[in-house]
Amino acid sequence: MEHSPSVLMLGGSGQAGSDTAALLRRWHPTLPLTIAGRDLDRAQRVADGLGTANAVTVDLRRRDLGLPAETAYSAVVATLWDDRLNGLGYAQDHGLPYVSISSGLFDIGPEVVTGAQRASTAPILVASHFLAGLAVLAALHEAREFDRVDSVQLAAVLDETDTGGPAGVADLERWYAVTSAGLVRRDGVFTWLAAEDAQVEVRSVDGTRLAGQSIPILDVPSLAMATGAPDVRVDLAVGETQSRRRGEPASIEIRIDLRGTDAAGAPLSRSRALLHPAGQRPLTALGVALGIERLLGLRGDEVGPGTYTPEALIDPGYAALRMAEVGAVLVDAG
Repeated sequence: MEHSPSVLMLGGSGQAGSDTAALLRRWHPTLPLTIAGRDLDRAQRVADGLGTANAVTVDLRRRDLGLPAETAYSAVVATLWDDRLNGLGYAQDHGLPYVSISSGLFDIGPEVVTGAQRASTAPILVASHFLAGLAVLAALHEAREFDRVDSVQLAAVLDETDTGGPAGVADLERWYAVTSAGLVRRDGVFTWLAAEDAQVEVRSVDGTRLAGQSIPILDVPSLAMATGAPDVRVDLAVGETQSRRRGEPASIEIRIDLRGTDAAGAPLSRSRALLHPAGQRPLTALGVALGIERLLGLRGDEVGPGTYTPEALIDPGYAALRMAEVGAVLVDAG
């Protein structure tokens, strides 16, 4: 049987890329994957462990990525910072879906403009959210019982030893270099907070309070527009997580606080926490894999051209089931 074209995974031998590839292989055993990296030997080791996969080197300084003209792919996934956007250009030139997870709130402008200028070409998934959109999907899953959502607050604790591989660390450094301001939605207005006003305390599930800040991240507009809530904020603390305080490996936790009303108009509130004992890595990979699966029409209808965010494509209930499969839990955090 002839295989469909392969999914080209830029940075596929890194943490996010290799874990994403492993998930896709588990879900879709015959889906061809191409692991692209600067170190061909490392990429080949990842490909060999997957089966139905091959490895290539790419040159992100070139519009054609240095790839043979006759090679066909089904999608391009950038699990690293594509600073020249040649991965996006390659996808658009070949009419392929494109996934980005490293642009951040500040760098999505060129992706959005490309989607507008070439609106009939192919879909672009802008997934530079926390955990590639999983935090938003978890909050929307918890909001399903609300008739009206008045406020959404996410408060994440990321372990200082769990900021990802070299690509993830570079992303954080780049984002922090741009601004230390925060972005919130307050009384229906998206508002920038000066650095001093963005400082907050983030309470861990075990009650420990950590210094954190309100962060400018795509989760804020995604949650605001998806729920209609006039008050939205996302806070982040980087420090020692509760598991490491117990002498265990680094974990991750995201507290989700929702306020609003139920179908009868009565006040309704919910406080939950999304936890994973292995930290952010498996959840980030899951977020990317869900996006690829959806763009390729492996679950649901094929996605048409346009620019999308994760919550526009992925059902929160389905995402919650997949989160449980990879070891995440949602617990009461009242």
